[in-house]
Amino acid sequence: MNQMKACSIKLNDGHLMPMLGFGTSAPSEVAKSNVEEAVKTAIDVGYRHIDSAYLYLNEEEIGRAIRKKMADGMVKREDIFYTSKVWGTFFRPELVRTGLDMSLRKLGLSYVNLYLIHFPVALKPGEELFPKDKDGEIIFDTVDFCATWEAMEKCKDLGLTKSIGVSNFSCRQLEMVLNKPGLKYKPVCNQVSLTSPPPPRPNVFSLLSFLFPHFNKVTSGLSLPSRERSALVNKNTPVLLKDPVLKAIAEKHRCTPAQVALRFQLQRGVVALAKSFNEKRIRENFQVFDFQLTPEDMETLDGLNKNIRYFTDIFVKHPDYPFFDEN
Repeated sequence: MNQMKACSIKLNDGHLMPMLGFGTSAPSEVAKSNVEEAVKTAIDVGYRHIDSAYLYLNEEEIGRAIRKKMADGMVKREDIFYTSKVWGTFFRPELVRTGLDMSLRKLGLSYVNLYLIHFPVALKPGEELFPKDKDGEIIFDTVDFCATWEAMEKCKDLGLTKSIGVSNFSCRQLEMVLNKPGLKYKPVCNQVSLTSPPPPRPNVFSLLSFLFPHFNKVTSGLSLPSRERSALVNKNTPVLLKDPVLKAIAEKHRCTPAQVALRFQLQRGVVALAKSFNEKRIRENFQVFDFQLTPEDMETLDGLNKNIRYFTDIFVKHPDYPFFDEN
């Protein structure tokens, strides 16, 4: 059994999901060719869980990288766990499959392993990722997420995705899906931004407590956001990987702060996503299975919670905006 399979968890529908994934969202200044090369490097290093989305506008390059490694004999399709996400312009039930079909065509694959509702905010359907009116305001849409979920279930039944889940949902929104009459498939996970450290919002521990019983302790964490590299990260927040406490723990274990951050998530049962387009760091970030944080380390890292949110909130005017909920 290879290392990544041994370090996988079983989703509530029986499929295996590697605990460490490779994230691929990138700011516009990162060339698409760099994304393609990074994914090839990640597969060479040993990553088998690749996370992307329609929003990231790089699935064509990611698909080429995966297919190249398949052609080289490095991996088979069944070795790769690939996650994509339906964007808010495709939330109307009749458009959910359209969004997935577009991703599959770009990828050159016949199915994805996990398809998520990216963010619980519906947008006006169209070609623009962020449709705006003449005054520059985002044009929202109103969609029944239970109907959207039924369309997701149909995609699973058709074999276009092995598993289905959500992303950035609050407990209240998750309960809407879980309590839906006629629910056929439960979400297998809720991908949320769990920076390491600290968590990005005050209610993150309540959210985790809610998630674990429902999702077999599975939730994906965006673990290593970089203030310098992402336009969506609030520039006034501290740089996570420069935190002196994190650096001190890294020195003790003779590893990098990023490795400590990833290990922190893995040890609390969270699927972690590591993102870098630098070959050295891609390799370093994978080396998190051969050391263990002590209980004292975990307690110290837990104590770094500063009750702040690292990402800018462009959807705050939408009634389904999730982060005003208590959980």
